[in-house]
Amino acid sequence: MSATGTTPIADLAPQSDELTDYDHAHMTLYLRLFDAAESGASLQEVSDILFGIDAAEEPDRAKKMYDSHLARARWMTEHGYRKLLEGRTG
Repeated sequence: MSATGTTPIADLAPQSDELTDYDHAHMTLYLRLFDAAESGASLQEVSDILFGIDAAEEPDRAKKMYDSHLARARWMTEHGYRKLLEGRTG
């Protein structure tokens, strides 16, 4: 189970130019991840708390998940929110 509910967290976030069902299901994760990055949380902390994995045991997976989802969180703040306001989804 993910930190955001019952929808599992994928190893890689979507790369679509449109909002996806995954994005809608993981809005809280994106916000928490963005806040964690801005506050300087470590990869270990983020991986454990938000992704539910041990970065020491799975460093490559943890880094890919972190980078992918943080990029999507940033996309949401730059582009995705407009699509939310317009009611557009992919």
